[in-house]
Order: sequence, then structure tokens, then C-alpha cells
Amino acid sequence: MIENSHYQARYWHMLDDGRMQCDLCPRDCKLHSGQRGACFVRMRENDRMILTTYGRSSGFCIDPIEKKPLNHFYPGSSVLSFGTAGCNLACKFCQNWDISKSRDMDHLMDQASPAAIAAAAEDHGCKSVAFTYNDPVIFAEYAMDVADACHARGVKTVAVTAGYMHAIPRRDFYEKIDAANVDLKAFTEDFYYRLTGSELQPVLDTLRYLKHETNVWFEITTLLIPGHNDSDQELTAMCRWIKNELGVDVPLHFSAFHPDYKMPDIPATPSSTLIRAREIGMREGLQYVYTGNVHNQQGDTAFCPNCKAQLIVRDWYQIKQYRLSKAGHCPDCNTAIKGCFDETAGEFGRRRIPILIGAYT
Repeated sequence: MIENSHYQARYWHMLDDGRMQCDLCPRDCKLHSGQRGACFVRMRENDRMILTTYGRSSGFCIDPIEKKPLNHFYPGSSVLSFGTAGCNLACKFCQNWDISKSRDMDHLMDQASPAAIAAAAEDHGCKSVAFTYNDPVIFAEYAMDVADACHARGVKTVAVTAGYMHAIPRRDFYEKIDAANVDLKAFTEDFYYRLTGSELQPVLDTLRYLKHETNVWFEITTLLIPGHNDSDQELTAMCRWIKNELGVDVPLHFSAFHPDYKMPDIPATPSSTLIRAREIGMREGLQYVYTGNVHNQQGDTAFCPNCKAQLIVRDWYQIKQYRLSKAGHCPDCNTAIKGCFDETAGEFGRRRIPILIGAYT
């Protein structure tokens, strides 16, 4: 185990005025010695940058892959999920704020080397390991080392991310990633500025990069917040952009907001809003549009984009029916369904199993 206080991070350079600039994400934090970036976990120590959360996690849990959410990446399989602390965005509606906004390093209970995480995933029969709960961008070096250890054991890797990073680290990071779910939090710069403290354009750049320059399987999630990003006009513009820039076959998930963190007075997203958003996406020509955080079997089901047959029927995270050929085609009309599929679905179901990695360290 490398002591996290001594792990030297990448992606920085010195400025003429003596400050150090972090080059990981568009925040471009400029640091004096002893200062931390906005993410809180990348810190300047004299003339080097250290990643204070390397090898430390807020906990490990085995989840269904659909919870990430990824509906077209080995459906029904289990994924070993973990995160660290901190975040490079400042979302006022954060649904995991106790982890992502943590400034208490003691909150990181589990210590685990990349090799230990990969061994635990293999031992528990997990198809993949997910970097989630907080954004893996800020612990990119740790995530990439874990990915190398996982790939050595035949375990795949998943990133759940806001996609807010610069081009060079983005290239290095996604070389190690098999699948991603990218939060497209809204489709206006105003929303990103006011409610996340960031910008929309770098996220769009990441999505274009994933589609046109990598083999990473990715899906998109938008958390719909009543009165802020759920208008017909905005949803239509977003769906048209996805269709034109990424293609009709990128799965899109509309997820329900619940009051939390700095937006406790905003009501929870009604199911009718998610259903309306899904209808807009399909009307604009997107082939795979889903709803999340609500019980809606129609919105959880994968349909053939050609003959409209039900191919993967889900009830929450439980797969009730799986009708795909070995090659991932519709058995009725032989249309290819985009994604990564096994001949049979996994059977992990709706379980959530916390585990400890200490025994593997």
C-alpha cells in the first residue's frame, strides 16, 4: 500500500509567479504550497502535487450494474462500486453530498490497494468495478491503477462521472475504462454556472470524445429538477444535440431528483415529468430512453428500435425477461442492439451488498 500522503499526482505545471496550476479539469486551480484545489483532495506540497485520497475509500458495495445506471452493459451483472471523497463540481442538488462534499479524510474508512480491489471483485464474481459515489476524475491516478489491476484479472471498469476534465487526462483516463455513465446535468450554460459552479461545454466535449475517439461504451443520465432543467424546450434541444452529435443509439436516462443538500425546498420530480421527458427523447428519434429513481417498468424496458419488441424487461433492477441473440440482436427481426451483452443476462437482481476489502490487502 502506498501511503496516500506521499502519492505524487500527475497533471500540473508551475506558473511564472510561483504558483502551481492543476491541469486535471477546467477549474485550473492555482495553488501555493499547502493549498488544496476546489476538489479538496489534490494538494500542493512544496513543488509537487499529491493525491490525498490514493488508496482510501468511503466504502465498497456490490450493486446491480443497472444502478450506475448502465442498461446496455452486461445487463443483470454485478459491479463492485466504490468512491473516495471530494468533487470538482459544486452541485447544489448533490444526491451524494455526504461523500462528494466531505472535507473529513477520516470519512474514508476503507484502505485498499488496486490489487486488493481487483482481487475482491474477481472473488465475488463481479463483472466490473465502478468508480462512483463521487467523481473519479479527481482520483484519476488511483482509478487508472485500479483499472490496470482489474484488467489483469479480466474484470472490466466503469466510470460514473460528470465528464468535467481536460483533454490530456481525459485521454489517459478513458484508455483504462470499458464503460461510462456521464451526467449531462442540463443543457444550458446558465444552469451549469448557477447550480454546479462549472461549465457545460467541457462536458459536451467529453461526450463527443467518447463517441468519436474511443471504444468506451457510454450512456447518459440527466437528473430532472423541477423548474430548473425540465422544460420541453430544453429537453428537446438536448435530445436533438445527442442525436446529431452522438447518434440515436446512445442510451439516455432521465432520473428523478429528491430534495437534498442545498435545494431542500425543491419538490421531488414527479413520475409524469420523467414520462414526458422519455416521450420527447423518443419523438426526437433516440432509440433507447429510460427513466430512473421511480418504479416504471415501461421506462426500464429495452425495446427493439425496429420492430418495437420488448427485449430486456426490468422491474426496478430485476430482469424479468431477456430476449437477445448471442450476437446481441433482436430475435424477431435480427436488428443489432447497441451495447455489450452476454448470451444470457446476469442474475444479481436488486441486491446491495456492502463488503470490506481489508482481507485482500
